[in-house]
Amino acid sequence: MDNISHSLAGLAAGELLHRSLPPEPQEQAQSLRRRMLLAACGLAANLPDLDLVLTGQLPPPLGYLLHHRGHTHTLLFALPQVLLLIALVWLLWPAARRLLHASTSARVGLIAATIIGLGLHLLMDYFNSYGLHPFHPFDSRWLYGDMVFIVEPVFWVGFGVPLVMMVASRALRMALFALLIGVLGWTTAQGFLHWASLLALMLAAALIGWMQRRAGLAGRQGLGAGILAAAVFVAVQAGASHMGQQQVAQHLHTVASSSRLLDTAMTPLPANPVCWMFVSVERDDNAATYRIRRGMLSLAPTLLPVRACPAAFAPIPAIATAAIGMDMAAEASLDTLRSLAANCHFHAWMRFARAPLLQDGDVASDARFARDHGDNFSRFDPAAFANVPCATGVPEWDLPRQDLLDAPQ
Repeated sequence: MDNISHSLAGLAAGELLHRSLPPEPQEQAQSLRRRMLLAACGLAANLPDLDLVLTGQLPPPLGYLLHHRGHTHTLLFALPQVLLLIALVWLLWPAARRLLHASTSARVGLIAATIIGLGLHLLMDYFNSYGLHPFHPFDSRWLYGDMVFIVEPVFWVGFGVPLVMMVASRALRMALFALLIGVLGWTTAQGFLHWASLLALMLAAALIGWMQRRAGLAGRQGLGAGILAAAVFVAVQAGASHMGQQQVAQHLHTVASSSRLLDTAMTPLPANPVCWMFVSVERDDNAATYRIRRGMLSLAPTLLPVRACPAAFAPIPAIATAAIGMDMAAEASLDTLRSLAANCHFHAWMRFARAPLLQDGDVASDARFARDHGDNFSRFDPAAFANVPCATGVPEWDLPRQDLLDAPQ
């Protein structure tokens, strides 16, 4: 997820935790505990992304692809991060140290805030099609949620609006709301959001804000409603993703019955449970080839056909039914892919690639991120590694597409 969503989720969780704990006996201690839990949970919700400093250990693009969402995004390395953050609070914040020494609820709150913040980060990163491998080294498979867009305004509203309502300065509250409305309006005008999504977000923001205002200074009704709304949205998206995968599978069976569907990566448009982008991976053992397809899907074609879906993230297919349309289909030899994977650098790249798209000879991209055959962060050119020794320190993630490299059963 984007770090705005991570931060807002951490701050909202820290605020809810603070308001759920027994109050401190003095107002000053109560205020200090709130600041400490907000800071700890907000920082913990972003801490795993410090793995970006490790990307220089491998040449690009391998460093980013294999080290981002890497070891710091595993449950095994979550415990050291919890201990590190608690130690930093204890060592660098004298007032918080005194509070922790005197208050059991503060100690419980700090431990809970760091665990919750880190857990939220891993959970939210799982939601999208980029994936992560949280159980490494015991299970190094990539896990993909395929249910939430990587920049999701529903989280901005659900987590952010009640937090804004708690800002003491009326002028600052109005400025933050104006910023939110402006960003959502601009993204709608640019074709990232559907107007119906914008309307739903504005109504949700008004309702959550009203509930938090009625709750008063110490209430948590609006905050709880925002968190609940985000959770319900994720649940709806999970069900919609499953329906979408089934519909894509049915469609592909009609157009390529000889191929075996291996995977379908689903990506919804922001705040939109109806319009989905998908990338499918098929294998045809009879022809010794594999195929990558990309397209758009509408789960409610009578209400919102594919051509009416926002088009900023993906081109509307030239040939499409109301429910589904393809904008790319590429076929490549399995032997070619295996030959490339015999090279150590390409094999390392395959530890990330979920939809390996070969284009322009042997230049490769992950089709989840390759649009219009242009450059993207997953693009791998073997020629750039012609005289480069095999890298050490390549993480041992399982290959998402080992099923393409294996011989036929």
